[in-house]
Amino acid sequence: MTTTTQHASAKQPPLHIRALRRTFRGLPPKLHDIAYEPGLVVPAADGSALLTDHYFPLAEGDFPTLLVRSPYGRGFPWAPMYGVLFAEQGFHVVLQSCRGTGGSGGTFDLWRHEAADGRATVDWLRRQPWFTGALGTIGASYLGYVQWALAADPPPELRAMVIQVGLHDLHGYFHPGGAFALERTLATSMGMVHQHRGMPRFLQAALRLQRHFRTITRTLPLGTAYVSGLGGRVPFLEEAMAHPEPEDTHWHGADLGSVAENLRVPTSLITGWHDVALDQTLQQYDRLRRAGCDRSLLVGPWTHNSAMQQGWPEVFAESLGWLRAHLCDDPSGLRTTKARVHVAGRQAWQDLPDWPPATTAHHWYLDGDGTLLPRMPENAPAPVSFRYDPADPTPSVGGPLLSGKAGYQDNTALEARDDVLTFTTAPLTEPVHLLGPVGVELRVTTDTGHTDVFARLCDVDDRGRSTNVCDGLRRLRPGPTAATTGAAPAAVTVPMSSAAYSFPAGHRIRLQVSGGAHPRFARNTGTGEPPATATRLLPAEVSLHHPSRLVLPVAGEEFTDANGADGANPER
Repeated sequence: MTTTTQHASAKQPPLHIRALRRTFRGLPPKLHDIAYEPGLVVPAADGSALLTDHYFPLAEGDFPTLLVRSPYGRGFPWAPMYGVLFAEQGFHVVLQSCRGTGGSGGTFDLWRHEAADGRATVDWLRRQPWFTGALGTIGASYLGYVQWALAADPPPELRAMVIQVGLHDLHGYFHPGGAFALERTLATSMGMVHQHRGMPRFLQAALRLQRHFRTITRTLPLGTAYVSGLGGRVPFLEEAMAHPEPEDTHWHGADLGSVAENLRVPTSLITGWHDVALDQTLQQYDRLRRAGCDRSLLVGPWTHNSAMQQGWPEVFAESLGWLRAHLCDDPSGLRTTKARVHVAGRQAWQDLPDWPPATTAHHWYLDGDGTLLPRMPENAPAPVSFRYDPADPTPSVGGPLLSGKAGYQDNTALEARDDVLTFTTAPLTEPVHLLGPVGVELRVTTDTGHTDVFARLCDVDDRGRSTNVCDGLRRLRPGPTAATTGAAPAAVTVPMSSAAYSFPAGHRIRLQVSGGAHPRFARNTGTGEPPATATRLLPAEVSLHHPSRLVLPVAGEEFTDANGADGANPER
């Protein structure tokens, strides 16, 4: 039985945490008053002290336990969002600082200790009188990664996981498409180095990075340029830059994607269409689906950050319903379908039996005059080219960013640049509904062999405003994927993430092709030098040859049934 007398060290959560809790809107009413025990010491297998806070309901009865492990400290935002809110709904919440952070002993080392430290924490839970043996995990971003680490050898008590905007592959996070993800890597590193030290130091660090950001992104070599913005050297960041290849032994054990292939723990996945973890989340879902694992997917009109801010009412409801169903035998909060996605263009939520649903691949061919044609041109158009100059890199506008203006943005000014090619359909005579992965199949030559190809799908409205839908980048190197000028073009496929999007009649579909999106991705210097040590800049001429085509997953008329419900407007 859980009573206040069993927790002699219990106290009310700090005043500022209680004040922050009152700022949340659109949440269910609390069921219990709560208390917490701060600074409990959980021994890791090697003896390191893992500092842990325990939140719990002030009520008699047996309550399941949620484990939250974080390298970002145990205060804001995790204390109010997880510790307080879920304890009020009838859960013990164990909120722990990963080793080397938030006062925990040992040295923080990306991914290498998470599985062992998670198992040690479950061993500690088994010795607590209030632990019933019903365990769930929850958390966002890297807090999702540690869940996959625990699930690699899941303890028998683990009955449910909720992974919010979470990742499983750290190499893929640092080097998506083969390019170094500069903007999000700097933001992530700043958070990991400073957030666990308290909010004042975190805010100071964020302001310092903001002041130095432009200088960092324009200075070579990157391996030393970042130091001024982060207040010192960051070993895991330098190691990530120094090891760009996924096969490098440095990354051994960093990709936990295979965990989902044999998992039997019911898992809820939550992401947004402009989340930096979208692609990895959908990969996780696909593997769970193939494994026959009980699963759920929610994709909202969110970025990585806004999912846990503006999207929190939907995210909290989804998470709470999943945890109650699998830890409390209360399925009343579950929907009847496995997937629920927000459809931009319609501004509606759509329930789907699974993801991705059945669609038909529609091909739109790139013509030499900048049009997209619904069928292959009868006469092969001449190649079209652009010059990418890393000294004046093509900027990033919107999309999955951690800082700045993320999400849906006006791309009109970007498309006016000489280094951005656009291909546009005629005005649509009827709506086109996308549901699933988008891609482009190009035939490419380049004069240097070293270049990036950035492709983006946009919606052009009747006023000419071009809004990004989804995109992707692929780094090319000399060899089969990067034919040089004069040789036969190389076939290059650029995955452009997935989308749930309705293009209204009268709008136009547009494809952008360019040589980068800076500083979202570190610019391709054109020399083939490693990103950490490159010091020279070499422009590249990139040509697109026939046949090149955009591939869209188009849903049938059944998509427009009454299944969709009004939802939040996308962030524009």
